[in-house]
Order: sequence, then C-alpha cells, then structure tokens
Amino acid sequence: MAAELQVEMVAADRSVWSGTATLVIARTTSGDIGVMPGHQPLLGVLESGPVTIRSVDGGTVVAAVHGGFISFSDDKLSLLAEVAELSDEIDVKRAERALERAKSEADAAAERRADVRLRAVAGAH
Repeated sequence: MAAELQVEMVAADRSVWSGTATLVIARTTSGDIGVMPGHQPLLGVLESGPVTIRSVDGGTVVAAVHGGFISFSDDKLSLLAEVAELSDEIDVKRAERALERAKSEADAAAERRADVRLRAVAGAH
C-alpha cells in the first residue's frame, strides 16, 4: 500500500473536501509548500492561492483558498481556510468580470481573489 495522508479542507462556512492524498501543494506566507506522507509536523499561515491535492486515486483537486491556516502531523493535513472554492464551483465568467472590475477600481485585494479563482480553474484542467 502506498503512503498516504488524510486531508481535510474546511472553510469558515463548510467542509470543502476530505479524503486521502499523496501530495498537497499550498501557498503559505513563507512560500509554496508541498506536503507528502511522512513530512515533518508544520503549522503555517495560508496566503491567497490555489491549493492542489493529488488524491490517492490519481485525480487532482484544485481549490482557490483565501487566507487561513495549514497544519500537518501524523500524516493528517488540515487546511482551515477563511474562504475556499473548489475549481468546479467557480463561475469563470463571474471571476473574469470581478477581475476586470477590481483592476478598474485599483482594488488589489479583489484583483488577487479573482486571479486566484481563475488560476484554480486553469490548474484543474
């Protein structure tokens, strides 16, 4: 049996994804991090960015995550996000409109959120 880790991604309002994976890639305040089974324990702050999960069945799950925390110990990974959206939940046209609106209003935070959503969709395909 291949090594695996238990993953739980939770947003403030719901459980987003739960399952077993071989690799999780996330953006933290210290930079991008990849977590595999047997990784040393960690606790970090999540930056807005896509989170990529390679599930044990060979599939890939991508989510747009906006802030929160990541913790890992004993092959259990928790992603506690302020906001998280799975790539298949994202309305691409709406995200594109939000990106254009944010650019025209010079709203850097809104621009970043919209950009992360679009990158999560692109990363899932």
